[in-house]
Amino acid sequence: MITKTIRYELANGIATITLDEQGSPVNTMCLQWQDDLDAIAAQVVKDKAQLKGIVLASAKSTFFAGADLKGVMRSTAADGPRVFTEIERIKRNFRTIETQGVPVVSCLNGAALGGGWEVALVGHHRIAVNHPKVQFGLPEITLGLIPGGGGITKMTRVLGLMAAQPYILESKLFGPEEALKIGVVHELVATADELMPKALAFIEAAQGKPEAAQHVWDRKDYKMPGGTPSNPKIAGMLSVAPAVLKQKTRGLYPAPEAALAAMVEGAMVDFDTAMRVESRYLAGLMTSAVAKNMINTFFFNLNAIKGGQSRPGPSTGSGRTERYQPKKVGILGAGMMGSGIAYAQATRGIATVLKDVSAEAAEKGKSYTAKLTQKRVDKGQMSAEKQQGILDLITPTASADDLKGCDLIIEAVFENRELKARVTQEAEPMLAEGGFFASNTSTLPISGLAQGSRDAKKFVGIHFFSPVDKMKLVEIIRGSDTDDETVAHAYDYVQALGKLPIVVNDSRGFYTSRTFGTFVMEGAAMLGEGIPAPVVENAAMQAGMPVGPLAVLDETALSLSVHVLDQTRADFAAEGKTYTATPGELLVELMVKELKRPGRAAGGGFYDYPAGQRKQLWPELKTRFEKPDVAWDLQDIKDRLLYRQAVETARCLAEGVLTSVHDGNIGSIFGIGFPAWTGGALQFIYGQGIDAFEKRCAELAARFGEGFALSEAVKSTIRQHQPTY
Repeated sequence: MITKTIRYELANGIATITLDEQGSPVNTMCLQWQDDLDAIAAQVVKDKAQLKGIVLASAKSTFFAGADLKGVMRSTAADGPRVFTEIERIKRNFRTIETQGVPVVSCLNGAALGGGWEVALVGHHRIAVNHPKVQFGLPEITLGLIPGGGGITKMTRVLGLMAAQPYILESKLFGPEEALKIGVVHELVATADELMPKALAFIEAAQGKPEAAQHVWDRKDYKMPGGTPSNPKIAGMLSVAPAVLKQKTRGLYPAPEAALAAMVEGAMVDFDTAMRVESRYLAGLMTSAVAKNMINTFFFNLNAIKGGQSRPGPSTGSGRTERYQPKKVGILGAGMMGSGIAYAQATRGIATVLKDVSAEAAEKGKSYTAKLTQKRVDKGQMSAEKQQGILDLITPTASADDLKGCDLIIEAVFENRELKARVTQEAEPMLAEGGFFASNTSTLPISGLAQGSRDAKKFVGIHFFSPVDKMKLVEIIRGSDTDDETVAHAYDYVQALGKLPIVVNDSRGFYTSRTFGTFVMEGAAMLGEGIPAPVVENAAMQAGMPVGPLAVLDETALSLSVHVLDQTRADFAAEGKTYTATPGELLVELMVKELKRPGRAAGGGFYDYPAGQRKQLWPELKTRFEKPDVAWDLQDIKDRLLYRQAVETARCLAEGVLTSVHDGNIGSIFGIGFPAWTGGALQFIYGQGIDAFEKRCAELAARFGEGFALSEAVKSTIRQHQPTY
């Protein structure tokens, strides 16, 4: 039997079910596959008398990719009953295949993630190719979903409630060797060619052994590893688990809570009931707004970035023609950013020249890499030899001559135009033929900085985020003269570091700094209006921001914000204009210039930092700014913080600073901490519904200022870019 997504062959008592979705590079749980699985399960039942065993195999380079996420994006709240029926239908067919009294073997030739791993779990015996690139696991939580094709029920019954939690609640992925160690894979082979012979050998050896044709949970003597929820030890741990989870999710992410509930409730009932419990929770999530937001961004948008959709130049099937790989890269400035970039490069095998004004300063910058790698050596995660190899790739120097032959030079010096121009002109002659130059500026327009370059076409912004070793996003800024090849090479360089590039056009603050500035300044403005500082900070956290706006201002230095403000005023004045500072900017300026509170690094800002104790809000904020008679509403505060960023992002899209929705969503989440449950600053708009978003913006603009106002051009742009699935 051959269907559009599955092939079924019966020979010598062995039914081989080969997953092979036509016209697709991977196998997915599309509607056609669901129909075909009905037919295959029926054929298995029909052939039962002839069967000695069943083999599950894949004709693709991976075993199985998982659910049809475009179908999820098209579902609505009213589709809940239909979705539940579809989930149960898939599981009923799985159950049919695995309960015919013959051994079922899964041959895992490649990755099996999400629904793919649940297909693999149909096999009583699982054999995997032992390759470092092969991954297994259940990443559904990261997409706002839960494993609902049997993943929760089966993994919990194999591993136990406590041991299964990392793989379900934390979406921990694992390779073949770990899978073998924890008992969810039973054999490893070196190549895919060995899978079928091993499967046939297992089936032959299993004849006459009923337990080989059963899952552990179907055996009469089955007991859940570690005990059920009625076990006092397990019950004690489970009693605090929801509180711990709530602390992490802040109640904004329903999937982890649903997964925990499905695990615990399922452990208290029989297998078939547990599977039904799991289906109900998944059906509710699949039609929820949060899941759609997260799928849109963490699957479709993220794949667009990884596939190079924002990379200029002719595309191939993989999204690019030829990947550029710089062999030697120079960094000007060995401060926090420069030393972080050096670490990112060296750990990816790129020879790095780290230049500063003195050899001592450059050596100090290199020591940052030594410190970070030593932590990994101490934990047994890296050998001393590997560490030394990384350190050997970094050449600290005070001499520009050592930059000779660099394919790329990045300046990461202080935000001062004259200084940047000076170091640019000193270093550019050292570039190799065809090399290019980049500025790591976070605010200064690239087109202006390029005036200090010998070739503006080969000058680009590459904006890293601090700390570089942890932050995945890198913002590539195209100046007015930057050519496509330079942007493409910058894109490939960022991907070579294992980071996520977004491409934006030049403007003051670009995309991320400009939008991030609206968040912190809206927070400062609310403080200036008399709203209590703890309310502002806690509202931000409740909305899903990683930290409050006042805390962020302290960390990034209020004095830096004032420096940017002064520079902006000077730039406007040079153009014969006057810059009107926002209420938030004026309050920050007051904190620095009059109250002498420039931020954490200088001893304190909105917070005090007592030695050996937790930071605390500066007590004088209450006496100086708080107004007891000011009425405030918590939802208004949360909306102001999120809507202000979303409006600024929409303006960036309308002005051409952003050129795609995926760059805006990925940039807002990975660059400025916009809440992941929203799917990013633009998906936040689409998730609310455009009409509802416009209405709320009008309300906020009427009460809290023009920062929330949407021009007709912005409204039009939002509608033009609305994604469809």
